[in-house]
Amino acid sequence: MASIPSNDVSENGHGNGNGPSPPRAKRPRAALISAAQIRDEFAHHDPAVARVNNGSFGCCPASVLEAQARWQRLFLAQPDAFYFDGLQPGLRRSRAAVAALVNAGDVSEISLVDNATTAAAIVLQHAAWSFAEGHFARGDAVLMLHYAYGAVKKSIQAYVARAGATVVEVPLPFPVTSPDAIITEFHAALAVAKAGGRKVRLAVIDHITSMPSVLIPVKELVAICRQEGVDKVFVDAAHSVGQVPVDVRDIGADFYTSNLHKWFFCPPAVAFLHTRKGGPITSQLHHPVVSHEYGNGLPMESGWIGTRDYSAQIVVPEAIHFVNRFEGGIEGIRSRNHEKVIEMGRMLAEAWGTFLGSPPVMCGSMAMVGMPCCLCIESDDDALRVRTMLRKDFKVEVPIYYNSRQVKVQEMAKDNNSDPVTGYVRISHQVYNVKEEYERLRDAVNKLVAEGFTSAKLRPAEKQETLA
Repeated sequence: MASIPSNDVSENGHGNGNGPSPPRAKRPRAALISAAQIRDEFAHHDPAVARVNNGSFGCCPASVLEAQARWQRLFLAQPDAFYFDGLQPGLRRSRAAVAALVNAGDVSEISLVDNATTAAAIVLQHAAWSFAEGHFARGDAVLMLHYAYGAVKKSIQAYVARAGATVVEVPLPFPVTSPDAIITEFHAALAVAKAGGRKVRLAVIDHITSMPSVLIPVKELVAICRQEGVDKVFVDAAHSVGQVPVDVRDIGADFYTSNLHKWFFCPPAVAFLHTRKGGPITSQLHHPVVSHEYGNGLPMESGWIGTRDYSAQIVVPEAIHFVNRFEGGIEGIRSRNHEKVIEMGRMLAEAWGTFLGSPPVMCGSMAMVGMPCCLCIESDDDALRVRTMLRKDFKVEVPIYYNSRQVKVQEMAKDNNSDPVTGYVRISHQVYNVKEEYERLRDAVNKLVAEGFTSAKLRPAEKQETLA
């Protein structure tokens, strides 16, 4: 039978001696990683592609993938021993690592799930039950940001709007000039949500919005919710761990989720949901997939949702070991990524005669950069078609955001020629990125501009006639 060295600790701090044990969390500190070693760790990336889109799917180094493969083989070699002796200690080891990483009060506050969308479903499912069971009155409000992640918006519709909630959106400005602009709009939307004496049962707040990417003053917004009597606050921080410092006790939300496969080098898919210990709601949260652990607490429910591959959730300590090979650990990685993404964003903005979509203080390791107006990006479909063309024709992978003229609490931002900017690229910077990749993006867009390209050339014929 395949095995992993068993001089490790299980959930109670001692090896159980009856089967597979999780890999040891503490190791001798390795020498700082070199540039050549970084290239080796990500040699599985397609070398033909300028991958400046870490934000969508993240990345996983070879050393962590190898650790994951060992766990997968261990399960396949003796599934029963893995299930009875190895799985829960391994998951607890990862939960303890996450608890320390985000300053949770106790490991029991951390549940591991597939992704932030699953965490949102857990929270919103409970809210829907509260409406259905009469704990919330029909018409009570749920507040969310206009730039909430699309899947979470759909979950809000599927769970709480369907159950009778009034959904109120915060119409955030973009481009944004300061955190105060967001706070002002949040105050105004909260007043709308509370109009007529309506109770606000839940606020869903992003820590870093996805598209457009903006670092939200989440601690301040949570404090406002407390002052204004909002029942519960859920922070969707899908992009946060690995991009910005996270201290869940300092932020003070009731629920906080972040992916670990986007910016923390874990394999897909693994995220965590933090719930504050001691609240009566804790025992009422359940995983949407009901299995044998139902009723034993969310961490246990999430730790067994049927036969599946749990290896991504077990290798969090190996990801921590990887980040600690860098100078400054995760703090050093975050700082360098931030500096580089701002540097590359400014380089692109200067080349295209545009600007960054938010000030550096509101960026993590992602930045929005205005595209030349002459590309005539006039719809979400245009943005997707231009993105596809950049991927296929130029081997550049980057998301493109269309800033709709229909969503405005401010005048449309303009480029150096005083033309309105409607298209933005969202660039990411991770440890594997190099300057030449951003130069390829710059040169690809400059080539399109020089050739007189407009996004209308990619539209189906009937769409061209409609928009003419």
